[in-house]
Amino acid sequence: MLFFIACVGLLILGYFTYGVFVERVFGPDPDRKTPCWTREDGCDYINMPTWKVFFIQLLDIAGLGPIFGPILGALYGPQALLWVVLGSIFAGGVHDYFSGMLSVRKGGESIPEVVGDFMGSTARQVLRVFSVILLLLVGVVFILGPAKLLSNMTGLNVQLLVFFIFCYYFVATILPIDKIIGGLYPIFGALLLFMTFGVLGGLIFNGYELLPNLDFTANVHPNDLPIWPLLFITLSCGAISGFHSTQSPLMARCMRNERNGRFVFYGSMIAEGVIALIWVTAGVSFYESSDAMQAVIAAGSPSAVVNEICNTLLGTFGGFLAILGVVILPITSGDTAFRSTRLILAESFKVDQAKIGKRLLIAIPLFVLAFFVSRADFAIIWRYFGWSNQMLSMMVLWSAAIYLAQRGKLHWIATVPAVFMTAVDAAFILQAQIGFGLDATLSNIASVVIAGGALVAFLRYVHPVSPIGGKGTATGTL
Repeated sequence: MLFFIACVGLLILGYFTYGVFVERVFGPDPDRKTPCWTREDGCDYINMPTWKVFFIQLLDIAGLGPIFGPILGALYGPQALLWVVLGSIFAGGVHDYFSGMLSVRKGGESIPEVVGDFMGSTARQVLRVFSVILLLLVGVVFILGPAKLLSNMTGLNVQLLVFFIFCYYFVATILPIDKIIGGLYPIFGALLLFMTFGVLGGLIFNGYELLPNLDFTANVHPNDLPIWPLLFITLSCGAISGFHSTQSPLMARCMRNERNGRFVFYGSMIAEGVIALIWVTAGVSFYESSDAMQAVIAAGSPSAVVNEICNTLLGTFGGFLAILGVVILPITSGDTAFRSTRLILAESFKVDQAKIGKRLLIAIPLFVLAFFVSRADFAIIWRYFGWSNQMLSMMVLWSAAIYLAQRGKLHWIATVPAVFMTAVDAAFILQAQIGFGLDATLSNIASVVIAGGALVAFLRYVHPVSPIGGKGTATGTL
C-alpha cells in the first residue's frame, strides 16, 4: 500500500517539479497568440476552455493502452510500476509536452509536419506514412477492443457492435470538434474517474493486499519473456507512447494560451500514469500469481481480466459502470485517431477541411480501408502497433532534442529519453519474430551500439543556429 502511494506521490511531485523545469526550458510565451485565435475555422481550430481541453487530451491519449498495457506489464511483476513512474515523468511527459507545444508554435500542424521541420523532408514523408498506418491500427484496435467488452456485457454480436462503433467514429471524424467530442467528453471523464478509483477502492475495501510482491529482481512472466525490451514496448501508454504525439496537435488547435501547455500536455500524461499505476496494481494484487492472470488472458484477452476484476470488486452494477468506463476509454481515443488521420492526410495533400465535402473526400476511403484492416487478427494488429507506436515516440523525442539544441537550450531533457527509446526499438525489432529474429544477447548489444551511434551523430551534426529575426529563435517563427 505504501509503495503504491509513494508511486502516485512521485508522479504528482514530478508534475510540479520536473514538469515546471521542462516548461522553463521550452519557454512558453503567454503573449503569443495560439492557433485557435489565428486560424479559427469552426471545425478543427476552435477556442475551448482549458479544463475541457485537458479532459479531451486525457481521453484522447487514454485508450486501451493504459489498461491493457499495464495488465500485460503486470505479468512481469512490480518492475512495471517503476517504468510507469520514471517513464511518465522523464519520457512520456517530455514527449507529450513538446509534441503539443511544437505543434502550437507551428500553427497546429500535425506531428509529421512538425518532425519534418527538424529532421528533414525525408523524415516528413516517412512520418506521414508511418503516422497514418499507426493511427489506422489504433483506430481498428480501439474498435475491436470495446466491441468485445460490450459483447461480454450485452451478449450482442461483436460484428454488429463493430458496425455501430464504426458509425460513431465516422460522425465524430467529420463533425466540428466541439459538437460531439467537446460535448460528450466531460461526461466520459466522470466515467473514467469512477472506473479508475472504483477499481482501486474495490481492492482496498475487499481486503486485497496491495502489491504483495515487491521483489524487483525477479521476472515472474509465465512465458519467461524478457523484461528488456518487451516491457517497454508492451507498457507504452502510461509511460511513453508515440500515439500521444498524434493527438496533441488536436488540442494544440484549441488551447487558448501557451502557459496552459504544461497542464494540458504534461499534466494529462501524469494523469494517465496514475491510471496505469492502478491497473498494474490491480493485476499484481488481484491474482495470486502471474500464471493465474495469464490463464485468464489466454482464455480471452486482457478484456477478460478487466471484466473479472470489475465484476468481482464492484458487484454487478458497479462492475457494469466500471467496464462501461473501460469501453469509453478506447472509443474516445479511436474517434480522435481517425480525426487525426483525416487531418494528416489533408495536410499531406493540401486539402482544406473547412467544408464538409472536403472532409468526406478523405474520410470515406479512410473508413473503407479501416474496415478491411479490422478483419485481421487482433493479436497481430496489437503486436505491430506496439513497435510502430514506440518508433514514433523515439522520432518525436529526437525532434524535440534537435529543436532545443538548435536554440542552445538544454537538449538533454529530450536527448536522454530519445537515446533510451532508440535502444528499446532497435532491440525489439532485431529479436522479435515480426522483425529479424536474432539472438537476444546479440540484438541487445547491437541496440546499444545503434543508440550510441545515434547520440554521436546528434552531438556531431546538430548545433545552435543563428536566429533570423524574431524572439531569438532559429527560424523566427518558433
